[in-house]
Amino acid sequence: MIKLKRVYEEPSEEDGYRILTERLWPRGVSKERAKLDQWMKGVSPSPGLRKWFDHDHDKWEEFKDRYRKELFGSEAIQELIDIIQKEDTVTFVFASKDEEHNSTVVLKDFIEQLLSQ
Repeated sequence: MIKLKRVYEEPSEEDGYRILTERLWPRGVSKERAKLDQWMKGVSPSPGLRKWFDHDHDKWEEFKDRYRKELFGSEAIQELIDIIQKEDTVTFVFASKDEEHNSTVVLKDFIEQLLSQ
């Protein structure tokens, strides 16, 4: 099972294996408070794509397409799949205030589609 959770929410036992899926460390959060098992920068959007998107909802559909193309070429995806297949629960941790329009939502959907094939 893959869950999503903001890094600013309190970690819990139900989160299972916690992976930060952001390229940049979230502001105002210590490593102790984040309680992460892993930080996987390689599954986040490229700096250029992240800056281009800039959380602009008008760019959301194109962002999803561009990001999926980046994920197809990512070596980190196989590492992430290996972790997911070993763990009962994996929580992708993200910093965005927008819980519906962020790269981690796209990543979760992408991984779930790969695993369902």
